[in-house]
Amino acid sequence: MTKIYAVGIGPGDDGYLAPKAREALLQSDVIVGYTGYVGLISGLTQGKEVIATGMRGETERCEAAISEALKGLQVSVVSSGDAGIYGMASLLYELAEKHPTIEIEVIPGITAAVAAAAILGAPLTNDFAVISLSDLLTPWEVIEKRLDACSTADMVLCIYNPQSSKRSDYLKKACDIALCHKPSDTKCGYVRNAFRGDENASGGGRAGESRVCTLAELREASVDMFTTVIIGNSATKIIDGKLVTVRGYEL
Repeated sequence: MTKIYAVGIGPGDDGYLAPKAREALLQSDVIVGYTGYVGLISGLTQGKEVIATGMRGETERCEAAISEALKGLQVSVVSSGDAGIYGMASLLYELAEKHPTIEIEVIPGITAAVAAAAILGAPLTNDFAVISLSDLLTPWEVIEKRLDACSTADMVLCIYNPQSSKRSDYLKKACDIALCHKPSDTKCGYVRNAFRGDENASGGGRAGESRVCTLAELREASVDMFTTVIIGNSATKIIDGKLVTVRGYEL
């Protein structure tokens, strides 16, 4: 049985890479991934074959990984954060289905939701939903329904891919949906490049830059694709400058 590791490499800081992920990468003959993410683990790819492509090359990368695995080589396909959360694991399973000799092993990593939450404080202590505002693979109409349903249910919302040059008003649209169900002073926050060392930070600005704000202020915020946004619920408050969702323990 040939194995492909679907490896979540976490935020990008070496200190937040799981030991099991490090082991898989070191033992692999071939490392496959998006160019930017492979660059985050450059210290672990020396002497190995590296197959890297740009954005939107997901199918190409997974097919290349399968091809290498069928040669008997040990392969790791890397995703930032967790490989099973907006990562490559599901696509690998789909494409490898017709190759019964290939086994997929998913190695979890720290996803942006929990990385950003740790920097902001403790906003995900109770029920929350993670929603991407990218409509490349999910129609905006579906995203709107999910935002509305979760806001109606008073869930904390963790938003990935909140804004880009082509989607400059998507975060504003998301906030408008939330404002239909949440007060304008709902406590929120956002973090850019959470736990991604300054030397590995994408785009401009310092890694780990964060801000706590209200939902009304968030609507006017300028963020980018490297920012993770958290919209609190009715139990979210600010304690000593940190965003905290109270779970309801008796004090």
